[in-house]
Amino acid sequence: MDTATTTSPAVLILLGPPGAGKGTQARMLEDKFSLVQLSTGDLLRAAVAAGTEAGKAAKAVMEAGDLVSDEIVIAILRDRMAEPDCAKGVILDGFPRTTVQAEALDGLLSENDQKISAAISLEVEDAEMVIRISGRYTCAGCGEGFHDRFKQPAVEGKCDKCGHTEFKRRADDNAETVASRLEAYHAQTAPLITYYESHGVLQRTDAMGKIDDIASDLEGFVSDALR
Repeated sequence: MDTATTTSPAVLILLGPPGAGKGTQARMLEDKFSLVQLSTGDLLRAAVAAGTEAGKAAKAVMEAGDLVSDEIVIAILRDRMAEPDCAKGVILDGFPRTTVQAEALDGLLSENDQKISAAISLEVEDAEMVIRISGRYTCAGCGEGFHDRFKQPAVEGKCDKCGHTEFKRRADDNAETVASRLEAYHAQTAPLITYYESHGVLQRTDAMGKIDDIASDLEGFVSDALR
């Protein structure tokens, strides 16, 4: 495992549309560099369960059927990043999604004289993303992932991992919904690429290749950021 150190915790952001592989790559980086992957959804659920002040605020908003504000998300993120396991650094998953959120995140980091170490854009082709996502399905028994084109079970109708014979697909993993999600990404989140490029912390990688090749590129970026 890498032992590189930095004077303050690294803050890494993975950018990319749904299906680009952000979650997979974040977990691999987490393991290799002893970083902590922070998913916005997981953070909200954990804060609500723990009953923190920010968690109580989030719970009230969610129970009312409203969207949790950026201010509440920032408060929850502030609490989580102060915990000991984040001492080396974090990988942000799902936040920021807009330039307004990026500016709020910069404000949070500045409280501790920190800044974004690297924002890595996983670049993909929209048409390929529709194929990738709409073809996904999982084993209903163990959750092992499969794909109509890229990863079918060795024995048709039987999970390679646990032998289960039932599979499921996410209701929103269809071509029309995926296309809509990609459109939303380009409208709301893609401007972050310009934002972080203007701040001199953007890195780009072709995310259409093999997982291990993409991981190798990302490891190089993270190694540089941790120096």
